[in-house]
Amino acid sequence: MSEHSKITASHRSRMAVIYVRQSTLAQLERNSESTARQYNLTERAVELGWPRSAVRVVDADLGVSGSVLGHRDGFESLVADVALGQVGIILALEVSRLARDNAAWYRLLDLAGPCDTLVADADGVYHPGLFNDRLVLGMKGIMSEALSGRPDKASYPDPRVMPTRAGGALAATGCGRGWSA
Repeated sequence: MSEHSKITASHRSRMAVIYVRQSTLAQLERNSESTARQYNLTERAVELGWPRSAVRVVDADLGVSGSVLGHRDGFESLVADVALGQVGIILALEVSRLARDNAAWYRLLDLAGPCDTLVADADGVYHPGLFNDRLVLGMKGIMSEALSGRPDKASYPDPRVMPTRAGGALAATGCGRGWSA
């Protein structure tokens, strides 16, 4: 099923929400390209058929760690809007970064499915109410949570500079990754 075939007039009659976040203020400073790419998701929403006037950017959580419970006003607002049936699609660079723990992730998915809210990232458009899409979204959430407590394995924009326990960096070695000192 193509990503466009999942999008209906009902979805387009509601908001497209772009969720923008960086976990720390240091990431905001170092990863300005990532932040810009997140804001540019408004163009993807327009390409998917939403009028620019129906695209809302939620960036209240910039510089707020996903591990801090109860301090992500942007995410909580997004969840409330989904529950009220006001959101047709949520876009993020990587959907699993919406929530950094499975409780919050599944709460969002549990609301998005019956509220007919789509979730999209660079890999595709997902409907949490469809079995296969829910399976993929669940795996993305599990992987995100597993990596969130591992600073040596967390998602970095360039895996070649991902820090390691030994203080080295990962190096591309053809297939897979290898350690460098």
